[in-house]
Amino acid sequence: MTGFSDLQPAALQDRYLQVRAHTLALAEPLSAEDQCAQSMPDASPTKWHLAHTSWFFETVVLQPHAAGHRAHDPRYGALFNSYYETLGPRHPRPARGLLTRPSLPEVLAYRAAVDAAVLRFIADAPVEAWAAAAPLLELGLHHEQQHQELLQTDVLHLLSLNPLAPAAWPGTPAPVPAAPGGWLERPGGDAAVGHDGRGFAFDNETPRHAVRLQPHAIARRLVTNAEYQAFVDDGGYRRAGLWLSDGWAAVQAQGWTAPLHWRDDGAEFTLHGLQPRQAEAPVRHLSFYEAAAYAEWAGARLPTEFEWEAAAAAADPPAQCHGQVWQWTRSAYDPYPRYRPWAGAVGEYNGKFMVGQLVLRGSSSATPAGHARHSYRNFFPPAARWQYSGLRLARDL
Repeated sequence: MTGFSDLQPAALQDRYLQVRAHTLALAEPLSAEDQCAQSMPDASPTKWHLAHTSWFFETVVLQPHAAGHRAHDPRYGALFNSYYETLGPRHPRPARGLLTRPSLPEVLAYRAAVDAAVLRFIADAPVEAWAAAAPLLELGLHHEQQHQELLQTDVLHLLSLNPLAPAAWPGTPAPVPAAPGGWLERPGGDAAVGHDGRGFAFDNETPRHAVRLQPHAIARRLVTNAEYQAFVDDGGYRRAGLWLSDGWAAVQAQGWTAPLHWRDDGAEFTLHGLQPRQAEAPVRHLSFYEAAAYAEWAGARLPTEFEWEAAAAAADPPAQCHGQVWQWTRSAYDPYPRYRPWAGAVGEYNGKFMVGQLVLRGSSSATPAGHARHSYRNFFPPAARWQYSGLRLARDL
């Protein structure tokens, strides 16, 4: 496998402990009932995230590389395998909320057992076993960080359906400072995109290659709640001419009138419960269709993923590239030239999803620290809106 950092055992052990502890910290304020429920087929229960990430380490790292390792419970494979055809049968994704057994305490015991086995392996692995397993162990950590973000958005969607509008976390969200507006003009020309080989990357970020960009401008900041409110007030959800055909069909079928989690009284449902909408904060929980319709209304367009990456890597980058919302692009999630998926079961991680999806760039407020980079390619189907997804405008020059 390529594109991995050269972490030594002690450093990887520290990272393992930090990442695994953060997942438990996210789940700790939630009740057992919160952690078992599933609000829609695209979301998963918190308890399933806790178990699946442990199954990944056990199945991908320990079973092939830790001599003498025995599965904690052989039945768990079918329950907590997500989409790996090569790793056996799977419980149907839309029915994960029906897995009341194993109980939450049993899942936490499973996590503890896997943690103990992984830490023993890191301490005692022979040189050859370590060389083979270390990249998979690091992949497992980034995989778990992806699930930390999914856990948060899945809980948010679940609790948004509760008439009590309960808060998942105590406290209030920090205010988002206003960012300067305007445009950054980009001359076009050749740009190198994709991961540069330093540190970790998923296989879909490779290989690095050159692309030709046309002259364009990209917005210095993300579209705000106040700006998107103007689109709503101007009848944006009632004007078919602003929408792609499938998007307009979704508006009609789903009854969309505003971003997901907006309330009519000016509040927004968050992990801290109902909160006043911050006018200058980036709008979030938009589908690609909503982002594209807003761009049409604003007399602009969405950037391509390569325009976004080149701008983010420039000496004078746009503001809010990372840490606020994932940003929809106008790029289909396709393989890069000469792309090859990883060997083995982890070859199913990205490549087989390269159809019918759009690329998002950046990262969000739910993205764990150290997980974002300019070459990261997130992807979702165009109607998905339960993630922390927003937009940045671009236009041709």
